[in-house]
Amino acid sequence: MGANFAPRYHQIEQALRERMTKQRPHDPLPSESALCAEFGVSRMTARAALQGLVTEGLIYRVSGRGTFVAEPPARRRAESLIRFSEEMRRRGRVPSSKLISSEMRKARPDEVHRLEVSKTSDVVAITRVRLADGVPVALERAVFPRDLKGLLELDVTTHSLHESLIELGRHPRRGYSSIEADIAGDLDSQLLDITAGAALLVERRVILDQDDRPVELTETRYVGSRYVLDVAFRVDASPGE
Repeated sequence: MGANFAPRYHQIEQALRERMTKQRPHDPLPSESALCAEFGVSRMTARAALQGLVTEGLIYRVSGRGTFVAEPPARRRAESLIRFSEEMRRRGRVPSSKLISSEMRKARPDEVHRLEVSKTSDVVAITRVRLADGVPVALERAVFPRDLKGLLELDVTTHSLHESLIELGRHPRRGYSSIEADIAGDLDSQLLDITAGAALLVERRVILDQDDRPVELTETRYVGSRYVLDVAFRVDASPGE
């Protein structure tokens, strides 16, 4: 067998990845000192191996307790919109929300256009952190027309906004969205418990009701290592190819 010229930290990473395929979420992993003894490397090399897996969201650390296998990332198909809570439950995870703000305010220029409201109109704005098994997955900023001010009276940490829309007579039927990459700013870092500069998947969407009227404008900032968006596609080949 030929020599392995991969950096030592990379070799340790690969060995840990192999072990993790036989472990369950929240199972413990070896400490830095244990890895040093097992692989004959410095603490700096062992730390680099672990940090690479932390950055990918495959493992997590708890101060004073150790390092553990992380939950697999949440997933959603791009062509469907499932309520976050329902999506998490389907995957055997416990959904929850943390309310950041809930208010009536003046519509901003992009909201006027996309929600089709007047320039002087108020809108309902609700910002939440969405969690799975207590781990922050996304920062969600949702804006609604002013006739849905009844949303402000609800406990949105436990009540589904989409179910509330239906109760208020506006049934979400279809929508469109754009998806792009971004990096976490200071506020993202604080609210999502990630480092500034971490990768984010940002989805901006408009949802229409039963009368094809805009009912919700949302920006959701997903932690890249904790959420996966699956995409189904068809290949549009040119004639003769």
